[in-house]
Amino acid sequence: MTKLDSIHTDNKKRANDYVHEVYELVKKRNPDEKEFLQATREIFDSLRPVFAQHPEYITNGILERITEPERIITFRVAWEDDQGKVHVNRGFRVQFNSDLGPYKGGIRFHPSVNASIMKFLAFEQIFKNSLTGQPIGAGKGGSDFDPKGKSDREIMRFTQSFITELSKYIGPDRDVPAGDIGVGKREIGYMFGQYNRLKGGYEAGVFTGKDPNHGGSLGRKEATGYGTVYFVEEMLKVKNESFDGQTVIVSGSGNVSIYAMEKAMQLGAKVVACSDSGGYIYDENGINLDTVKRLKEVENKRISEYTKEHLQAEYHDDCSAIWSIPCDIALPCATQNEIDEIAARMLVANSVKAIGEGANMPCTLEAMALFQENGVLFGPAKAANAGGVAVSAMEMSQNSMRLSWTAEEVDEKLHLVMKNIYTSCVDAADRFGHPGNLVMGANIAGFLKVADAMVAHGLS
Repeated sequence: MTKLDSIHTDNKKRANDYVHEVYELVKKRNPDEKEFLQATREIFDSLRPVFAQHPEYITNGILERITEPERIITFRVAWEDDQGKVHVNRGFRVQFNSDLGPYKGGIRFHPSVNASIMKFLAFEQIFKNSLTGQPIGAGKGGSDFDPKGKSDREIMRFTQSFITELSKYIGPDRDVPAGDIGVGKREIGYMFGQYNRLKGGYEAGVFTGKDPNHGGSLGRKEATGYGTVYFVEEMLKVKNESFDGQTVIVSGSGNVSIYAMEKAMQLGAKVVACSDSGGYIYDENGINLDTVKRLKEVENKRISEYTKEHLQAEYHDDCSAIWSIPCDIALPCATQNEIDEIAARMLVANSVKAIGEGANMPCTLEAMALFQENGVLFGPAKAANAGGVAVSAMEMSQNSMRLSWTAEEVDEKLHLVMKNIYTSCVDAADRFGHPGNLVMGANIAGFLKVADAMVAHGLS
């Protein structure tokens, strides 16, 4: 063994020992936070070759620092229903990392919200926001409040109570929330109005995802779904293929799902299935998107209603069984861990060509490994679904400049951002010895930019 080989071997061992030690520390500090531990493990596994080449990151304790949030805010949210009964929910905001800019990330209203889910989402957001190339840090927030079955007035009262407390910790240059599951432009509107009342002024840049008539960006609603498809489009080029003529399955039927379906259809694909939490529909002739949009965006009905208008379509109660349908491209756009090892095996057995994660961490670690082992093109969430936060940052820019771009301008910029993210992932995977592995590439490319900023900023 040459002296150079010996140095490389020593560096590799030091890197592996460092990653192992820090992960054990993270597990010890967060023993019951399974979602957060899943997200950190996936990142850690990718970063071993980075620490082998960059021992200065070890010296600066980057991994210990990047896995510990700068601040976690937990608060009580008391609100009154239409019958005058008082309810209490729990609110969260995880301000994870601000080395690249103000904290940026959505607010989620869903009964499943807890500290682990908030931390996992905010941790993933660090790398996703870094990949966009825009000057934004990472945060995430929400509440275990369930908006389903609530009146508009109840949602307004809850949302105003929520933002009354959170307003102490956010601002255009400090922390800029957006929407997420259960939080759309209606809820953002209530938050924005209450925030401005509390502050006694008009601060357009404190929220993104606003109504375009009230300071929001055109194209924001479509951005995550469109961006996911743009990313998968770049992946397909490796095999000299495109969406044209492909059969596609999209889980979910919210904003991300609807606009992923829309863009895939525009590019020539046939989308045959989508779902909601109750079950899924299968239409071998291709989903009628106008019907899905009306049911979900206007009438707020279950996806099962689709079959009453399209008699050839089938409805099945188990939403997880959607992955048993043969397809060329699968776009999981519903929620975390919706594709487990069993679902992944079904997709592989049916010769799926590509997976694009439209939701946050929708594939388990076992599912991801299966796809990669079987040569399935795989677009990880932090890269594939970064279009939403990219356009949110564009909304911040438009607010700062007191102007608005056309939908076409926003879409053109979004398309370019997604191409650049794909290129960054490919380049990072190649540079660190894992060509074609976009999971490694996304994690490394996102990490490097933040790590360099953390080194430059010292112990902040």
